[in-house]
Amino acid sequence: MAMAAFRREGRRFAPLITPRPIAAVRSSPIPEYGLLHFTVFDFAFLSLQSQYATFGHGLWLPKGPSNLLAPLGVRSISTQIVRNRMKSVKNIQKITKAMKMVAASKLRAIQTRAENSRGLWQPFTVLLGDSPSVDVKKNVIVTISSDKGLCGGINSTSVKISKALHKFTSGPEKGTKYVVLGEKAKAQLMRDSKKDIELCITELQKNPLNYTQVNF
Repeated sequence: MAMAAFRREGRRFAPLITPRPIAAVRSSPIPEYGLLHFTVFDFAFLSLQSQYATFGHGLWLPKGPSNLLAPLGVRSISTQIVRNRMKSVKNIQKITKAMKMVAASKLRAIQTRAENSRGLWQPFTVLLGDSPSVDVKKNVIVTISSDKGLCGGINSTSVKISKALHKFTSGPEKGTKYVVLGEKAKAQLMRDSKKDIELCITELQKNPLNYTQVNF
C-alpha cells in the first residue's frame, strides 16, 4: 500500500519535475528522469545543476552575470583597450623622462652660476654687515622672486616682507622704491604698488644682466 501511494504521488508531481513520462518499471539499466527512479543523489544533482553552470572538462561555476559567456568580440575589445592604455602609459613615461633630463641640465647651469657669483656678493655682505644703519630719505627695497610657480610660498613671503619694509621705511619726508627681480613679484606688486616700482627685471635665467641695465 505504501508503494502504491508513493507511485500515485509520483505521477501527480512528475509534470513539475520533467515533461518526460514516468516509466512504471522499477529498475532499468538507463534510468529515466521520473520520480520513481530518483534517489537522494539525483535530487542533489538537480539542485546543484539549477545553481551552477558547467563549462566543459567538468568545470562548474556559479550561475550569475559575471559567469555568463561573453558575446563574440567582447573579449578582443577589452584586450585592445588594455593594450592602448599600456601604450599611453609608456608614452607618458618617455615624456616625463625627457622632462627630467631637461630639468637636470637647467639645475646644473644655475648651480654653476650661483657658485661663480659668490665671489661678488660675499665681500659686500661682510663689508656692509658690520656697518651701522644710517637714516636716509631715499630707500630701495630689492624684491627677489622666481619667474614661474611650483615653489611653495617663497614668492608670496618675499612680497609680504617687502611690503612690510616699505610701510616701515615710508613717511612724509621719506621715499621708498622697489627694484623687482622676477615675474611673480612683479605681478603682485603691480596691483597696489605700481607707482613705487623703480625697476623690474624678469627672465634673468634667459637674459642675464648687462652693464646697461645695472647702470640704469
